[in-house]
Amino acid sequence: MEFGKYLFRCRFDNEALLPWYKGSTFRGVFGRALKKVCCAFPVPEQPGGPDCEACDLRRECVYTRVFETGLAVAPPEGSRVAAVPHPFVIEPPMDGKTQYKAGDEFDFHLLLFGEVNRNLPHFIHAFERMGKIGIGRRRQGDGGSFCLVSVERDNRILYRPEEGRVDVPEAVADLRLTEAPADALATRRLRVMLETPLRYKKDNRLAADIPFVDLTRVMLRRVSSLMACWGEGGPALDYNGLIERARSVRMVENSLKWFDWRRYSMRQEQEMLMGGVMGSATYEGAVAEFLPLVRFCEKVHLGKQTSFGLGKFVAASHVPGKRRVVG
Repeated sequence: MEFGKYLFRCRFDNEALLPWYKGSTFRGVFGRALKKVCCAFPVPEQPGGPDCEACDLRRECVYTRVFETGLAVAPPEGSRVAAVPHPFVIEPPMDGKTQYKAGDEFDFHLLLFGEVNRNLPHFIHAFERMGKIGIGRRRQGDGGSFCLVSVERDNRILYRPEEGRVDVPEAVADLRLTEAPADALATRRLRVMLETPLRYKKDNRLAADIPFVDLTRVMLRRVSSLMACWGEGGPALDYNGLIERARSVRMVENSLKWFDWRRYSMRQEQEMLMGGVMGSATYEGAVAEFLPLVRFCEKVHLGKQTSFGLGKFVAASHVPGKRRVVG
């Protein structure tokens, strides 16, 4: 699966007030801005705009393919995928800062999966428009406007506004499930640290804990849906066998906590609670065969609402006699 990780460097034009977790703020305004960039019809200022579901161009439109994915992309026939995942993740600033002054700089990452990497100019222009719309709040009540300074990938500058041209890479990384290296086969411990809230459902309810078998289910769901819809097809994995073997891996340390945060839904015109699990958990057992899933999912996030930046984690594996960071 094609995988691009792009660094956006920005600078505020005026004061801005942002929430501690900025993923919802970024994603919400990004959606409005992308629709303005891509829509073939005039887009009103109020939320919503033209009815994408009734649009004859919805299957070719970058906005619907990326943001209203269910209207434009169908799950591959015969796949396990119930709903097509969004082919992007916004990783917002995680500095905890809430007040910004004019001239303050901030960075964030945009992750793109599959063919939508070729639409990078659309996303760049959407974020430039997003800067003009503004994010968060100002003392006067409007969003804080910002300018895009540059876009980079792998320390290579792809765009500067003054140059007015996007240098779209001819090739991006090929993200695949790889075999666990030989020196990891003796791995007996795995520590998972959730950096942003993880939301997943168990028995139709949001879960506040994540035993290893549940973590495995969530990883398998994420890998199979992304690969099936935005890669070369779902991976040939022993799904039932992996889940059964995951049951024998025990959680030996648990520092997980429920974290609640609020977001305002412009579509539903109301505040919504978006809680999830954060913290760390350590698992012990035969975890080596699960390391390829861990490496893959470290890069693409896990669980629900990943496009907000949720479900970001890092993991460290422990082989008797030495320690190695997974990824």
